[in-house]
Amino acid sequence: MNDQAPESHPAEQQAAPAPGGVTRHIADSIRARILAGGLKSDERLPTEDELAETFGVSRPTIREALKRLAAQHLIRSKRGPGGGVFVNRPSLEQTRESVVGMMALLSSMGSFSLVDIAEVRHDLGMVCLRYAIQRRSNDDLAAMESQLLLQEDASLSDTEFCAADVGFHRAIAGAAGNSVMSFVMQVLLDALMPPANMVVFKFRDREKIAAYHRRILLAVHARNPRAGEEAFTELMDYLRARYAEAQDWRRRRDGDERAG
Repeated sequence: MNDQAPESHPAEQQAAPAPGGVTRHIADSIRARILAGGLKSDERLPTEDELAETFGVSRPTIREALKRLAAQHLIRSKRGPGGGVFVNRPSLEQTRESVVGMMALLSSMGSFSLVDIAEVRHDLGMVCLRYAIQRRSNDDLAAMESQLLLQEDASLSDTEFCAADVGFHRAIAGAAGNSVMSFVMQVLLDALMPPANMVVFKFRDREKIAAYHRRILLAVHARNPRAGEEAFTELMDYLRARYAEAQDWRRRRDGDERAG
């Protein structure tokens, strides 16, 4: 087949007006088979020619569909003898990075308000903290302490302080001892905390943040759920107030820019 001048297929012509087109339809069909277990991890997919015949499209269209699946870490290519396209098993890190990227993009576009972010952080973070207080190890305490010591360094830049802030709460998530909770919390923290922090940093007191974190760490160390919940609630109440200030400031600024 001449790839430079691919033939036109009825399926491609009919699907072109639809959102995403036939390429998306093919990718979604293969993805659904993978998620349903019809295609197992490390199983080789049919060849491009076979897929093209199955879907009634050209090979370039199949390649575009496979690129979509590769971008989702659902398939991988292998060259040479015994090569081909195989079903991939995405690692937790790959999946986390993919979800974090999409959530961070939505956040940057204003899809999530700072107040909503604080509310979700409070509710999920409280559950995570309760687990951490029960299950934390000495290594978990050391990880939290290292991030807190960074925050208490007055010479730290705002960007570095934000990173240490995220790192502290990531350490709590890791101490929870629940892989699902840790995954969800780390996605939330990595996706939504950095942009929120960089908006609110003008309105918060770094020493107060570090002091709240110190109280949380002491409660986790002592396995004291009441003290931990009190400190965490006060921290989130403080942040909600700062987020509200930041959003009011941003609305006034945007209004002045439009008026100008």
